Amino acid sequence: MPAQPAPPAIANTWTRMRILGAVLLGFWILAGIGLVAWLVGAWDIDKVQTYGPKLLSGLVITLTLVGISITLGALLSVPIAFGRMSSNRVLSSLAYGYVYFFRGTPLIAQLFLIYYGLGSFRDELEAIGLWIFFRDAWNCALFAFTLNTAAYQAEILRGAIESVSRGQHEGAAALGLTPFQTFHRIILPQAMIVALRPYGNEIILMIKGSAIVAIVTVFDLFGETRRAYSRTFDFQMYIWAAIFYLVIVETLRNIWAKFEQRLTRHLKR
Repeated sequence: MPAQPAPPAIANTWTRMRILGAVLLGFWILAGIGLVAWLVGAWDIDKVQTYGPKLLSGLVITLTLVGISITLGALLSVPIAFGRMSSNRVLSSLAYGYVYFFRGTPLIAQLFLIYYGLGSFRDELEAIGLWIFFRDAWNCALFAFTLNTAAYQAEILRGAIESVSRGQHEGAAALGLTPFQTFHRIILPQAMIVALRPYGNEIILMIKGSAIVAIVTVFDLFGETRRAYSRTFDFQMYIWAAIFYLVIVETLRNIWAKFEQRLTRHLKR
């Protein structure tokens, strides 16, 4: 076929949508500048000295709570994921019911069920020695977060494992590898590459969702922010809390992106 001329360049005209986008962008830029100017004008060194350390203490509690729950949830998600993939109907049904409940109900409802619901069974829990754990709000929050993230991580892990082609299993069997060696050396490394981004998203969602623990008297970052606002009635407390959360999420997102880029460098072409 003879060579065809290049298509004509699209005229760079200002359409309605481009004008609307430029107006909205300008509005957000002006709003950002105004917010920074207001924060600078409302800066109070006495409030910073009084409530700054408490906000940092709440930040440590938030990161500790999320870090421990993510770790415990990862350990718990492994048997749940294998239960979902099991050919045993009983195990598969139990794992499916667990995942269905914790993914289908709000995290705050799960936290209330554990914190307030189990509190109504105090006598029974004391009889078996568990009340010493569930009487503490932080422990209840940790328990609820662990159960919730385990359900999501189990589905992430299951989907990642099932995304590995059947040919990988057959090739490993042809080489004489045991099922454990096949899973540990061939299937799991490929599955984790697929699961990297969903895992990062789950950690970010847990960090943002952790703010609900302030409702059950856990003084995390948001809990300390509420307490500071109740004493100062200064709205910038919430703005600084939002900035803290934004910095945490953005830092984690960049670290996770570098980590993913490092682990998948052999896939780059």
